[in-house]
Amino acid sequence: MRLATYNVEWFDALFDDAGQLVADGSWSARHDVTKAMQTEALGIVFTALDADLVMVIEAPDTSRHRDTVRALESFAAAFDLRARKAVMGFANDTQQEIAVMYDPDVVTARHDPRGHAPVPGAPPSEGAPRFDGTFRIDLDIDATEDKVAFSKPPLEIALTLRANGQEIRLIGAHLKSKAPHGARSRDEVMRLSIANRRKQLAQAIWLRARVMEHLAAGEPLIVMGDLNDGPGLDEYEHLFGRSSVEIILGEGDHALYDPHASKALLRRIGPQPTTARFYIPQEDRYLQALLDYVMVSGDLRPKARRWRIWHPFDDPVCWTTPELREALLVASDHFPVTVDFDL
Repeated sequence: MRLATYNVEWFDALFDDAGQLVADGSWSARHDVTKAMQTEALGIVFTALDADLVMVIEAPDTSRHRDTVRALESFAAAFDLRARKAVMGFANDTQQEIAVMYDPDVVTARHDPRGHAPVPGAPPSEGAPRFDGTFRIDLDIDATEDKVAFSKPPLEIALTLRANGQEIRLIGAHLKSKAPHGARSRDEVMRLSIANRRKQLAQAIWLRARVMEHLAAGEPLIVMGDLNDGPGLDEYEHLFGRSSVEIILGEGDHALYDPHASKALLRRIGPQPTTARFYIPQEDRYLQALLDYVMVSGDLRPKARRWRIWHPFDDPVCWTTPELREALLVASDHFPVTVDFDL
């Protein structure tokens, strides 16, 4: 079985309010890419992935007039994908939802959030709160409780394999960006960067608390998505000691595993795996980073046969297949990550 995570940059811009693709010559939300170009490229990438399940980060919007599931299932039908059914979790206000597309002949998937539902005015409850609620934590060691919320609540999926009834927990996450958007001076950049990292680390601690609950219950678990972080990605990391990735991975008997994260943590200087490629206009160059992960619990690790980053330049098959290579560059600023399991 193949599971994938894929951050599709501004997927929402490719659909009308009826959830139908707008594959015309108008500009997409990607720089210098039309909607027709991005749609065709995504069709090529999703077809090549041929995954049983795809965790879609930045999925199309759900709001008063738009529907994530309708849009994704329309996209699947347009390209005759096996992963033709969709499920999403809590909607957010960013027009970038988290959803899964899956093959209903292979698995069943349902949104199954854990934790106490948010109740206005109620005192804090035991355990990690539900991801659409509020997490209470002292972010800056000032003896004052801070309240943290997810702008994009993680998606919790109860996955069942049709072949043998095995159940697996999935968590799809898109943690807060550390980028100091809106900063106009060096001081503002520093202040916003540190504040954003604090919030991101709090989200990672919240997510790790849920991970520990699943591991303590002996539930096979996969955490996948865009964590917007990795070891050594910015100069403020040393202020906090650990990256979000390290917090979510954990240590010892309750550690999750992702070989790309492990490699990056062991070797902070030298070649690193990367899953995203961004143009930096101020420097007129591209920045590559490891942001997307598929982390598995210890009981699933022996069944994971291959992790693969579908990088247009680093993956030999992607590089030597011109149509796929170009599609990966046009489709998004992130590249898919897949894991093949023997389940």
